[in-house]
Amino acid sequence: MTGVTSLRLVPIIVVVALVSIHARASGTSCHFPAIFNFGDSNSDTGGLSAAFGSVPPPNGMTYFRAPAGRYSDGRLVIDFIAESFGLPHLSAYLDSMESNFSHGANFATAGSTIVTPNITGYSPVTLGVQLIEFLEFHERSRAIRSRDGIFKELLPRNNYFSRSLYTVDIGQNDLTAGLKQNWTIKQVEASFPQLITQFSEIIKNAYSKGGRSFWVHSTGPIGCLIYMLDRYDDKFGFDEHGCSIGINELSRNYNRALREAVEVLRKDLPESSIIYVDVYLVKYTLITEAQKHGFKQPFLACCGHGGKYNYDNSRRCGTKITNEGKEVLYAKACRDPSVRISWDGIHYTEAANKWIFNKIVTGAFSDPPIPLEMACRKMAR
Repeated sequence: MTGVTSLRLVPIIVVVALVSIHARASGTSCHFPAIFNFGDSNSDTGGLSAAFGSVPPPNGMTYFRAPAGRYSDGRLVIDFIAESFGLPHLSAYLDSMESNFSHGANFATAGSTIVTPNITGYSPVTLGVQLIEFLEFHERSRAIRSRDGIFKELLPRNNYFSRSLYTVDIGQNDLTAGLKQNWTIKQVEASFPQLITQFSEIIKNAYSKGGRSFWVHSTGPIGCLIYMLDRYDDKFGFDEHGCSIGINELSRNYNRALREAVEVLRKDLPESSIIYVDVYLVKYTLITEAQKHGFKQPFLACCGHGGKYNYDNSRRCGTKITNEGKEVLYAKACRDPSVRISWDGIHYTEAANKWIFNKIVTGAFSDPPIPLEMACRKMAR
């Protein structure tokens, strides 16, 4: 983080501290009874795994001690958000096995995009599909709760839809899909209006069903992610830390459009509290100042095999091969994921996710600068 950036954050941090003190003194924290999440692999707690086959080991090794539908060694940011409110981890909407939706539902799936890309390799569960799932969930849960039966207690109470926290973390895959079609940076940016329109529909529809509290994540610095560096090398130039200049510029420009959309939504939905969270800055700080924050080798995947990044796109984390008639794990995990940032070249380790959560929960990287526990409350700007 540059000195200029640090100075910009000083007044924000002061405001957050004052707001937090007021919250503790007046008991005005939100006490969200449930969370509804929309997104991609950054917040998928088992959607893609339930629909298209389980995430393989060693995913889940750190916290769950077994694969748990997450592309990580452990918990994701959304898991830490749920824990902070004393809620169980969110069940994936697509997972019918042992799921309890009384405290919310997770519509995210790994590989999801905001709009359907003209390229294979992404989840068919776009943000538009996630919206349809949510609307169906809302309608059916209310109908089921109106009847007596064993399923009643597995669904949220009717008033939870207006009291819940709605989280959104998606957009990264739309940017990479454009690049993978050999679009220029400008061509990808030309798709922003369509992406923003679809994103806004999610917020508006959730609002129409009673949703009032929204926590929106910007996309991260995808130009610092190993799978992008491995694919594009120096095509878009490197910054002083080793991240792709052009791809990170794309991320920032998308985030600027997203932030502007949030401003419009606040005016269009006057009863809403819509918090924009600068996850880009948090993740970029972690990756580029890894050693300062207790991490090592930010551009080396913990789980993988081969190359300068320990990453092979054709043989990702958990891949097995047959050697002398025996099936053996080819892309293995490192000994200590707790000091690594990149889990598999694409996703973050639990340790990194926890670090990121601890930064954003305070509100220091939010607009307006409101702590997560007060995300239901609007702040005079």
